[in-house]
Amino acid sequence: MKATTVIAHDRAAVAPRTQDQVGAYDARLVRRLWRYVQPYRFEFALGCACLPLTSAFVLAQPYILKLAIDRYVAASDTTGLAWTALAYTIAVAGEFLFLYLQYLLTMRVAQKSLADLREDVFRHVQTLDSAYFDRHPVGSLVTRMTTDIDVINEMFAAGGMTILMDIVTLLGIVAIMVAIDFELAVVSLALLPVMVVAINFFRIKARGSYRLIRERLARLNGFLQEAISGMAVTQLFAQEPAQFERFRRLNDAHNQANHKSNFYEAALFSFVETMSAISVALIVWYGGYQILGAALALGTLVAFIEYVHKLFIPIRDFSSKYAVMQSAMTAAERVFGLLDTKPSIESGKARSRSVAERELRASGEIEFENVWFAYRNDEFVLRDVSFRVAPGETVAIVGATGSGKTTLIKLLNRFHDVARGRVRVDGVDVREWDLHALRRRIGLVSQDVFLFTGTIRENISLFRAIPDDAVRAAARAVNADRFIERLPHGYDEALRERANNLSVGQRQLLSFARALAYDPGILVLDEATSSVDAETDAWIQDGLGKLVRDRTSLVIAHRLSTIENADRIVVLQRGVVRESGSHAALIDAGGLYARLHAMQRQAGRVPGGGAKDESNAASANV
Repeated sequence: MKATTVIAHDRAAVAPRTQDQVGAYDARLVRRLWRYVQPYRFEFALGCACLPLTSAFVLAQPYILKLAIDRYVAASDTTGLAWTALAYTIAVAGEFLFLYLQYLLTMRVAQKSLADLREDVFRHVQTLDSAYFDRHPVGSLVTRMTTDIDVINEMFAAGGMTILMDIVTLLGIVAIMVAIDFELAVVSLALLPVMVVAINFFRIKARGSYRLIRERLARLNGFLQEAISGMAVTQLFAQEPAQFERFRRLNDAHNQANHKSNFYEAALFSFVETMSAISVALIVWYGGYQILGAALALGTLVAFIEYVHKLFIPIRDFSSKYAVMQSAMTAAERVFGLLDTKPSIESGKARSRSVAERELRASGEIEFENVWFAYRNDEFVLRDVSFRVAPGETVAIVGATGSGKTTLIKLLNRFHDVARGRVRVDGVDVREWDLHALRRRIGLVSQDVFLFTGTIRENISLFRAIPDDAVRAAARAVNADRFIERLPHGYDEALRERANNLSVGQRQLLSFARALAYDPGILVLDEATSSVDAETDAWIQDGLGKLVRDRTSLVIAHRLSTIENADRIVVLQRGVVRESGSHAALIDAGGLYARLHAMQRQAGRVPGGGAKDESNAASANV
């Protein structure tokens, strides 16, 4: 049974708090974690049922020793001694069996519950808008979904769930000691108040260090993700020493945070050990006098020493369990904080027509109506932009770098929302569309191609179950089959991370094939041919006709030679539409587009000049 997603029910359950507000136990966080345990409550209940049985077998062992010494050793009763030896063996075996079952069941529940939590986190991350990923490092998000959830798992593995058993065991030991000999029990437990005060002191002191550890680990992971991804750049510019120095500073900061935590843990552990030794000494001192006065049996003294040892084991382990609990609560707060992050872009709530009805009437019409947009405050990158793309029409957007071309694409896909005006697809404001349906209508091919680790077939199909013939047809249409079929494993060739076993041009061809296999009603090409060589560009241009056929197409390009056949060209300058018309009409008008086109032609005649030279020269002079 899968755990029910609890994101929607607990949006406001855990708000970010200061480090002093997060203790080793936070009821709100535990309640949210319990929702993931609840589907497996039967196994959890069985594990919990083992706790009192384990505790009972633990408590019985010192008392059996007392009986063996006082009743059978003193009386030289070998038969009775044999029976007590058997009873002691059964008690030890029972402790082992039920402790094993408790740990096994607890860990099974933990693994299932946290697997569900990890799924919910990943599902939620996929709903967040692109601006969120611009603000948050990838390494930090990966830490939330992996390391932080593993820390919660440590709470189960380290016996954090056995704290209740520890409390029951402690109360049982105290009750038995008082029942056997009240005065000796008082002497044995004389140091408990001192220990309670000391433990609380160390708990307060250590509280802030655990969150600091998690934060600095996230920073370290974020840096490592970036540094490893950009290793080629680091090596090309011989910046290894500088990068290592940055890593050293982050690593030292993480190390210092752990040192502070270790100091308090070590201090608490050693303090409890010292108190345990002193308590045993008090028992021997007081109990020895009682034995000499014939007021106490030797077996009782031995039992008390054993009970004190067992009393201090959970107290001693409390330091490590508290550390794990504190760290787990901090990690849980970070994980649920991510779950509570609401995407700024959500599916439209105005359902004037169902998604199915929209699909039936879909024509591919795009309209920008008086669109204004700013990434920051009132620094508008688009100003009163208006144009329409008719169904089946190919419209090119040109302009200098920073003129707002790519921003138009982000608004069309609703990666951001307009500040003023409207963007419509098939006559419906994109803010009213279901996000999945809207983005299913639009296929995007960008200059920065991202391919997943997997086979070429999987990257073209994007892991969807589509016929193999459709995959091959898409590759063939954009001429990607020319290089795929030369690979050792063809369409089953495995791509490494970032597809670095393919050339830039080959990756771009695969992105075209992927878009064609996606079969969108609207096709967007965002400088999709600017990174390829002349031969590959010729292959792509040959396939573009098939790609845009019967589709509304929006093309952004620096290389004007690639968009001369567009039905219409819209020229942007500093976020404003300056010109619009066909290639021939804009050339005849002698305006901004004509100057841009002339400069690119002139740059193309420079020896050694290429696509990049044209693009840079034109952009610098628009």
